[in-house]
Amino acid sequence: MQRPIVTHFFDEPTNTFSYVVQDPDRRACAIIDSVLDFDYAAGRTDVRSANTIIAFIREHDLDVVWILETHVHADHLSAAPYLREQLGGKTGIGANIVKVQEIFGKAFNAGSEFARDGSQFDALFEEGDTFTVGQLQGRVLHTPGHTPACLTYVVGDAAFVGDTLFMPDYGTARCDFPGGDARTLYHSIQKVLALPEQTRLFLCHDYKAPGRDTFQHETSVAEQRSENVHVHEGISEDEFVKMRTERDATLGMPRLIIPSVQVNMRAGELPPAEENGTVYLKVPLNFF
Repeated sequence: MQRPIVTHFFDEPTNTFSYVVQDPDRRACAIIDSVLDFDYAAGRTDVRSANTIIAFIREHDLDVVWILETHVHADHLSAAPYLREQLGGKTGIGANIVKVQEIFGKAFNAGSEFARDGSQFDALFEEGDTFTVGQLQGRVLHTPGHTPACLTYVVGDAAFVGDTLFMPDYGTARCDFPGGDARTLYHSIQKVLALPEQTRLFLCHDYKAPGRDTFQHETSVAEQRSENVHVHEGISEDEFVKMRTERDATLGMPRLIIPSVQVNMRAGELPPAEENGTVYLKVPLNFF
């Protein structure tokens, strides 16, 4: 089985891991789940995190062929447009982005200028679609439940699961965002757990489960099957749905959900500037 080189980058303010996935025998690479820094109090964006990735890619003389999103993130803004401007590459996300755009286009009253057909991205992936990174073969698993557009990218012995799974001691993704569904997530997780047990799983987030002192970004199918506190082998679908539904009812919204979704549903682009030349983000009252 092909074994890509995977380098992680951690943004602690949003607990987000981004990845550079490279062909060990070629210069080709992909970037997965990048972060645009955002100071909510000041309403100011920054590209420090993205520049760290850019510096790594230039230092290693890599060629970016894909800039991929596992889903429309609700906890950080994507830096995909900036990375593409600096490094090239095509952007990709799940084809069900159109469902997310419809839901949140209405939520933010985005207007007719906001296309709800996924055209902001270069590629809209369906279940079973394939892509290449040099000579690495990648394939797509549609793994909704957290959001309708969630994907897992499988590249050789590595799988990038987005928010579907966390470290085994922390569990699984919430399902109470618009378009989420706990029963759907259970079935999506079974797809991931059906991969070969040695498959490396790379996570989008870590929040350090109680008793653990360090952030972690990598686990395996075998570890998730035996140890995941929410969905290890022996946990039934109904048991999982009950647990997930009750747990989600206790959770507050992510701190950056309002700016994140408005930007990420546009493939990381900011909303168009208004007549005075300033870009604004909206806050829908009593919606979430």
